[in-house]
Amino acid sequence: MNDPTVFLIDDDASVRDSLALLLSLKGMRTQLFARAGTFLETYQNEWRGCVLTDLRMPEMSGLDLQKALSSRNIDLPVVVLTAHGDVQTTRAAMKNGAFDFLEKPVDHDILLDVLGNAIREDTVRHAAQRIEDVAKSRLDRLTPRERDVLDLLVQGLSQRDTAARLGISPRTVEVYKARMMEKLQCRSVADVVRLAITGANTIQKAV
Repeated sequence: MNDPTVFLIDDDASVRDSLALLLSLKGMRTQLFARAGTFLETYQNEWRGCVLTDLRMPEMSGLDLQKALSSRNIDLPVVVLTAHGDVQTTRAAMKNGAFDFLEKPVDHDILLDVLGNAIREDTVRHAAQRIEDVAKSRLDRLTPRERDVLDLLVQGLSQRDTAARLGISPRTVEVYKARMMEKLQCRSVADVVRLAITGANTIQKAV
């Protein structure tokens, strides 16, 4: 299920059905769950889109679901929908990372707008993640010496200064640089720098 989907979680069957009908009429793909636990049990890493969850549900509330998603590093945007909204609950939902918090009965146009924005955020986020993953994969191909050359070039050192720092000849640096750029599939030093920064961001997030 790689197509953007609204994962609708509500223990009230009538609410699930009415919202699913509304969203399908507007061209949004949905998958329905009566329990938050069922969503967590069936979740797959490739799922894209957003979560639309009721706040008060048996076994696991919408707030508990947010905490469970966070603990499992599931970063789908979460929109919380409730008939029992208050300031404290809203603050808790937003503190837990909710994309938005809407009260029932919700205006259909507002709901569609919020869900559309949540799906777009997820799409942009994962497009950026794919770019970072590609960058890290290419960087992992480098030998330790090629990585040394890369690091010094990223710092702005010239080929001659890089050679002096590493205790090798400028010609050898040129050879390492050529191999490095081939592995990274870069045509210029500027491309190398951008890719190195992107890959470094990925590593930093994982730490």
